[in-house]
Amino acid sequence: MTNSDFNYIRKLVRDRTGVVLSEDKQYLVESRLIGLAKQVGANSVKSLVAQLQQKPFHPLCQSVVEAMMTTETFFFRDNNPFQALKNAIIPELIQQRQTERHLTIWCAACSSGQEPYSIAMLLREHFPALTTWRVQLIASDISDVMLNRARSGYYHPHEMNRGLPLNLRQKYFEPKSQGWTIKPDIRQMVEFRPINLTETVLPLSQVDIIFLRNVLIYFDIEMKQEILARLRRVLQPDGYLFLGGGETTVNLDNAFEPVQFDNAVCYKLRGNEE
Repeated sequence: MTNSDFNYIRKLVRDRTGVVLSEDKQYLVESRLIGLAKQVGANSVKSLVAQLQQKPFHPLCQSVVEAMMTTETFFFRDNNPFQALKNAIIPELIQQRQTERHLTIWCAACSSGQEPYSIAMLLREHFPALTTWRVQLIASDISDVMLNRARSGYYHPHEMNRGLPLNLRQKYFEPKSQGWTIKPDIRQMVEFRPINLTETVLPLSQVDIIFLRNVLIYFDIEMKQEILARLRRVLQPDGYLFLGGGETTVNLDNAFEPVQFDNAVCYKLRGNEE
């Protein structure tokens, strides 16, 4: 893979997703594209890039972009946000939404679905009253491959052993084909949608809670600011935004301010302090 090939892939990914591949990622890019090159009959990554250049709007471009996306996730990842949901945020919103009885939670960049399913299990375990509410649990990703995986609700044993308590596995999953599949009543709580965070207008109405964890780290400062501005337009005035442990809105978007619940930090729009 030449530097020219690498820069072509970097630009393709940046244009399609906003994700920035740093200059030291050439080996990573090449290693991820070798398998795809074989699948499409290209004898090298260089040959694969040549095909892309000849047909820049071919579906192969989407396959290349998806191959570059990081899909690391697991159940109840960094448990602190889930504790904040259970102990403070969901009880607060239940009180504030008594009239409309409607709650919307959005998990952006959901990958293979463990995060939204974790939230679904948390709601079912601790807030049975919400079964009579209109609860929308929306999970989105740019990758059709990941969305299809998430919709299936099927997980391999090593995925089940990462963060999922044994009692929840026994209660909400069924053995299937040397792995496990989440039961239909939990799977049906989550609506999976393709959403690209770089879209000028996000296809969502007002959202009470946004999970966008460990995602902003892949964007440059300008794109981070654009994405946060888009989130502001869909977040309820008293809603909450969760980012990853190493992410922040500070010095990026002053409309947000940090709020701490025990060991969890999330963000609210300024002017909505309790």
